[in-house]
Amino acid sequence: MTGFGTGPRLDGKPVPPQRLGGLRPTRASLEAEAMAARFAEDGYLYLPGVLDPRAVAAARQAVLGPLARVGEVAEPAAEGIATGTSERDSLAPDRGAFLRVIAEDPAVRAVTHGGDLARLTAAVLGAETVAFDFLWLRTMPPGRASPPHIDHVYMNRGTWDVVTAWLPLGDVPAEDGPLFLVEGSHRFDDLTGPLRGLDVDAVGAPPGSLDLDPVALAAERGARLLTADFRAGDVVLFGMFMLHASFDNASPAGRVRVSCDARWQRADDARDPRYFGDPPAGHKGQSYGGLSAARPLTEAGNRR
Repeated sequence: MTGFGTGPRLDGKPVPPQRLGGLRPTRASLEAEAMAARFAEDGYLYLPGVLDPRAVAAARQAVLGPLARVGEVAEPAAEGIATGTSERDSLAPDRGAFLRVIAEDPAVRAVTHGGDLARLTAAVLGAETVAFDFLWLRTMPPGRASPPHIDHVYMNRGTWDVVTAWLPLGDVPAEDGPLFLVEGSHRFDDLTGPLRGLDVDAVGAPPGSLDLDPVALAAERGARLLTADFRAGDVVLFGMFMLHASFDNASPAGRVRVSCDARWQRADDARDPRYFGDPPAGHKGQSYGGLSAARPLTEAGNRR
């Protein structure tokens, strides 16, 4: 697979080109039934340029501006260049409150909870949809990555019919550590089947992530790691059993990868009480304090 510049990396090593693939793009104008059929077939929809890039730029500034004010990114904040320093804990000692203000900024919500995603998720789920109140923000500094996992184990106390909308808040080329999906993994029932119904908040030793090598898994199953050089305005929708992760952020410019996960479900289905409310309790009752983005960019273990 070519077209990804120097190519993405995992655990510091280049991903073999034969194990890389491009996400299949879908036009946002596709009829709802065709969109739902493609989602069922591929396990995802990649919708390039479906969101207004000006709105995405405003959301990006709303995320990075506060990080600049605590010294973690350089000005101009929108460029997202990490400084390697932080004054967050002295200037904003309540980590959860700091991140909640960012996550609930109107400019962010205009993108993550707007009408475009409502329409697209309704097409996939075949009914009117509602977004979770809780928003998973990601601010991934260079040298970090998200481990392989499925979303179902974290958010299954309401309906299981939930769709993740992954949104790059700005351009995210392959070297900046974007999302990847393991091709066809929504049908890897031998791998994900034992996790069906598992609630990580209810078990003594939650798995957190799957202990596997995505490259080796893809090679074993004749699959690829699907990604793109993402642009502001792109959206990826995928289901709760799609195995996904991110590549290493190996940005040569030292750029922070900024993205978020908005979850949507049918409006008439039961809702996971952890992710609705004011404020939502969140995973393990930690609300926004439980997200890696609540930690300073300089803190070790800033994953997921």
